[in-house]
Amino acid sequence: MSVNNAQSPEQARQDLVATLNAIEDKLNVPKRVSHAADRGKIRARRLRAKNPAGFYAGAVAVAGAAGLVAWGLVRALSR
Repeated sequence: MSVNNAQSPEQARQDLVATLNAIEDKLNVPKRVSHAADRGKIRARRLRAKNPAGFYAGAVAVAGAAGLVAWGLVRALSR
């Protein structure tokens, strides 16, 4: 049983380039973080446009949680 996987050199190069680009996209953490931040900004803008009260309530909740964490850290470190 033989399998004929003959490719032209140009097709092999294109496949290699596609594979290397996929690997780079997967392993490039700063690029992935940037894309995730961009998606988060878009989602936040959509939420603010659709439901301003919900957006601001969420922002206040996040700020409150951050304040509690900071307070807890300062209190723990000052003992």
